[in-house]
Amino acid sequence: MRALYFDGQLTLRDVPDPRPGPGEALIRVRLAGICGTDRQILKGYSGFHGIPGHEFVGEVVQCDDRRWIGRRVVGEINVTCGHCEWCRRGLGRHCSSRTVMGIIGRPGAFAEFVTLPVANLHEVPNEVPDEEAVFVEPLAAAAEILEQMPIAGGTRVAVLGAGRLGLLVAQVLRHAGADVTVIGRSEWKLKLAQSWGLKTVRPGPGDESKLAPRSFAVVVEATSSPEGLEQALQLVEPRGVVVMKSTFHEPAHFDTANLVVNEITLLGSRCGNFATAIDLLRRDAVQVEAMISRVFPLAQGVEAFRHLDCESCLKVLLRND
Repeated sequence: MRALYFDGQLTLRDVPDPRPGPGEALIRVRLAGICGTDRQILKGYSGFHGIPGHEFVGEVVQCDDRRWIGRRVVGEINVTCGHCEWCRRGLGRHCSSRTVMGIIGRPGAFAEFVTLPVANLHEVPNEVPDEEAVFVEPLAAAAEILEQMPIAGGTRVAVLGAGRLGLLVAQVLRHAGADVTVIGRSEWKLKLAQSWGLKTVRPGPGDESKLAPRSFAVVVEATSSPEGLEQALQLVEPRGVVVMKSTFHEPAHFDTANLVVNEITLLGSRCGNFATAIDLLRRDAVQVEAMISRVFPLAQGVEAFRHLDCESCLKVLLRND
């Protein structure tokens, strides 16, 4: 099959077709999304070599349980052992022997086919098109914040970063009743957020009152930059919460004294509940299709990665034709 393969350089190549193991399904990928983590992998994040990609929607074409064949599915990316202490406690995402599709030890979705355990699959409702279903994984990650901490209605929340994940987080938290402000540098991305009824700030002269230090109870860092954490710590109020959503290869440097003196909670947040994300899409509680900048065929996958460097680009998808 054809696949994008990273071994220090990203190339399109022919690789052996994957073979599903016991309890696994073979899935023909229909659409796959490129995210910030995929771009960080190309910089060395996680030391991954192989087929990247973990946001996808596809169709099951082979499975021991024939009831799955023909179903349109998305898949949870963490494949766990199922019997260690973390798995027994329901924390399989932290299983010490887990593989993570397209990130740690497991081929990803930038290919014609991918395999996953049936236990990882979620059927996509008919009313959710492929172009929305491909957002399930990042939307689940956005919604994970609400499972990790309570956010009361009216809570002042800043979302740092108007990129793909930041816009999903902002919509999810606004839907939960928070008073959300999206902070970003791209005027057109902020206008997109405004079209959804979100408040926005583009830092510059005259924004001091809107971005006063220590003015938000919760700050979600989604800049994909090591500098984002320091910015978040400046904006969060004493005893507030900074939620880290970015993953990047470079180390982040910040003032730990600020963290201690102002008694700030620093919360790492990663994967989330797929059922929650599917329900949000089914009820049209979040908007995602407007975030799609361009769809490339898999054969042009290398060009698709380069296209993400364009200022006018937000979300790029790969399609198997």
